[in-house]
Amino acid sequence: MPSLPDMTTPDVIALAERAAASQSHDPHLKDVDLQPAFFDWLCRMGDNTLILGHRISEWCGHGPVLEEDIALANTALDLIGHTQMWLGLAAEVEDEGRTADELAFLRDAMRFRNLQLVELPNRDMAVTMMREFLFDAWHFHMLRGLTLSSSPRVAEIAAKALKEVSYHLERSSDLVVRLGDGTTESHDRMQAALDRLWPYTGEMFAADGVDEAVARADIAPSLAELEPAWRETVTEILTEATLEIPEGRNDVHQGGKQGRHTEHLGFILAEMQFLQRAYPGASW
Repeated sequence: MPSLPDMTTPDVIALAERAAASQSHDPHLKDVDLQPAFFDWLCRMGDNTLILGHRISEWCGHGPVLEEDIALANTALDLIGHTQMWLGLAAEVEDEGRTADELAFLRDAMRFRNLQLVELPNRDMAVTMMREFLFDAWHFHMLRGLTLSSSPRVAEIAAKALKEVSYHLERSSDLVVRLGDGTTESHDRMQAALDRLWPYTGEMFAADGVDEAVARADIAPSLAELEPAWRETVTEILTEATLEIPEGRNDVHQGGKQGRHTEHLGFILAEMQFLQRAYPGASW
């Protein structure tokens, strides 16, 4: 298997401590002009991890082998933990008295800002692992860039999440290679999964006014700068897996970041939000 980029992620603790020490001086939390874009961008980060975490959690108790069942559940828990941090900060930036839980459980589908890629059904392990790999590669490079954010709070969250996401990428890359370069059936299933998911990957790099605003403020890296690194990682792993990158466009399906979703998100939220919708304010 080829070596992945800087997977050990050295000095993560130092990055987190440095960011935490200066978080009280974050210049962006009270920036009125930046607030709408900053809030929306934070929701995008949190919604991506929330919806993908929920999707992956659907495998709990249904994994093909015990080891993968546990690994998928742990990955889902990691992502939900990241959601708590991103949506918690989003609630602070919004400053309207909402909490991370309220953002997660009391928004309608059109208010969610996740990529369409992460809301697609699991179907089988091939689709599940290919989607996770394609997202992990983006997530890893995004978080690595965010550790240098001009927002100390964002840099702190990124530094904490990066160590876990480094493992996510290492694990999903390994499984893509093993299944892609495995049996005839596993190879065919992985190729079919890649063909199905590829048209959704372009949305990760389709910048709009929100992305441009946080990039100008040096909160997040430019999406155009991330794409070459993502393509290098993806190409290296897919080549090792003997899989062919589809020739068609990868930006056919877009709109999730602006609240335009597939029909699948509504079914996810109907299940995920049921308790708070049925019993408002319920706690335990």
